[in-house]
Amino acid sequence: MIARMISPDTPKSDGSASATGTQALARGLRVLAAVAAGAKDLRSIGEAVGTSRATTHRLVSFLRQEGWLRQSDSKAYSLGPRMIELGAIALEQVPLATLARPHLLQLAQSSGNTIHLGMVDMGEVLYLDKIPGTVGQEMRSRIGHRMLLASTGVGKALMLDMSEADWRRHYDHAVAIVQSQTPVPPGILAWPDYRDRMRKSQVDGYAIDLEENEVGIRCVAAPIRDAAGHIVAAVSVAGTVPYMSMARMVELAAFVLACVHGISSELGWRGPATWPPSGHAVGRV
Repeated sequence: MIARMISPDTPKSDGSASATGTQALARGLRVLAAVAAGAKDLRSIGEAVGTSRATTHRLVSFLRQEGWLRQSDSKAYSLGPRMIELGAIALEQVPLATLARPHLLQLAQSSGNTIHLGMVDMGEVLYLDKIPGTVGQEMRSRIGHRMLLASTGVGKALMLDMSEADWRRHYDHAVAIVQSQTPVPPGILAWPDYRDRMRKSQVDGYAIDLEENEVGIRCVAAPIRDAAGHIVAAVSVAGTVPYMSMARMVELAAFVLACVHGISSELGWRGPATWPPSGHAVGRV
């Protein structure tokens, strides 16, 4: 639809209608991506997409008329109701998110902390679901948000079956980005210490994040496995430091592992059900 109704800035590259349509569709999608990334006016959208003001105006006007964008009273653009509809449908079409939801809700009720479900996508963590906690501050994560693998609890849980060479590659990438933040998260480890903690996580079956990704935030995460035993996603419990002492994180690990075992079992995994250990009653932590 976008390809048929939006005229591109430049002439057709090969004289075909399909080339024109593909270019227009690509530009329309880049407009949506730019607005999703925070562009709010024609100038910033045009700069992000690389189009003239006239073409940017045509693209934005069409997308707004069709409901893909909306414009507020202050004239700022944001994603529109059609995007919300598609997002909801896309989430429903991910069987894992639908299957995991009851388990995540139970974990949220048991812990009172923020729950995340994430998977690897293009070398990053893509959050498929989030249940906000009832204690502590709200954190910046959201459904559809992307985060680094090596500095997040969910990401490290997703990395547990990777080689140490892959750990190092993701670690170097994450450290370069995290160290550019203001303020710098205080939990960043030197590589030998990071590697040792990842080795321990392989043995324990869960990973931890001690303010490595976000100042004041800690989390415990464990992987979800499919019928073949492959890691396909991960679940984390996250909270602010006052509510996440090391002792409590160890206790929460039992509940996270029980949660991912339940989800993995529904995916056909038949690994050992070793959690929660004896003495851990499944109730509010």
